[in-house]
Amino acid sequence: MFSRISRRIPFQNLNRTSVLHRAQPLLTKPAAPSTAFFSSQRSLKTRLREGENLYGLFLLSFSPEMAEIASYAGYDFIVVDMEHGAGGVREALNCIRAVEAAGSSTVLRVPDNCQAWTKKALDLGPDGIMFPMIETGKAASDAVSYCRYRPDGLRGCAYSIVRDSKFGFDEEYLRNYTDQLLIMCQIESEEGVKNVKDIVAVDGMDCVMMGPRDLSASLGLLHDPGNAKVKSLMRTAETAVIASDPENGGAYLAGMATAQDKPVDLRLRGYHMIIGATDVPLFKKAVVDDVKSFKFGCS
Repeated sequence: MFSRISRRIPFQNLNRTSVLHRAQPLLTKPAAPSTAFFSSQRSLKTRLREGENLYGLFLLSFSPEMAEIASYAGYDFIVVDMEHGAGGVREALNCIRAVEAAGSSTVLRVPDNCQAWTKKALDLGPDGIMFPMIETGKAASDAVSYCRYRPDGLRGCAYSIVRDSKFGFDEEYLRNYTDQLLIMCQIESEEGVKNVKDIVAVDGMDCVMMGPRDLSASLGLLHDPGNAKVKSLMRTAETAVIASDPENGGAYLAGMATAQDKPVDLRLRGYHMIIGATDVPLFKKAVVDDVKSFKFGCS
């Protein structure tokens, strides 16, 4: 065998210099990805600044397939719900990847307004983060501080090795991360509505998310979210947020459609971000309708 190879490629004809020359590209340091490589998709924050109204979905199932399907369907953003959903950090990461692959954006709702949960959530690299049950300006200020590295905040510093910075490949990350991340605070109690102006005034807090169900519960009206008192408080908070200027210290307004407020109603009232549905109830309705159609002939 050796003799046949030798006859085809005589060893003495191999030029050591030419071999090294051919191997040279392997020794060349690869160029770092350009900034454009990491910013081809406009952030939620950028789209809001450009005047877009955004439509989203709550994801409780933590199913990457559901997240991907919803994104392909045209939702502008998917809220992966770590407050009420059954998944954890790893499952949330898989959902983020699915959403990004389908060309949409992800907001993570954390279970609590605390530094530990915020740090874990942001290191995954979502487009936005949502803090539940914010009732005071101090609580909103704390939430923002958990999203900022020192000396501007309290966020733990591992930016060079986590997904949020593309594992360190994004060399512009520290310059841009505050401009890219959308920080949302939920007002969902009577106390929160009372302090809405203080919450809106917090520097770095980008968007107020209304929580009508918890708001009705805080008033002792859990089973009556359409009560006039609930509606009145909702309007009070909405008016305060809409009257502010997001580009000059104010905030955008986000909310979830309910039986009392359809998506179109919220849009007409000036909401900038509207969550129209949740994946679990959507799936529940689809399977119940399917079973009824087969077993009872109901259309």
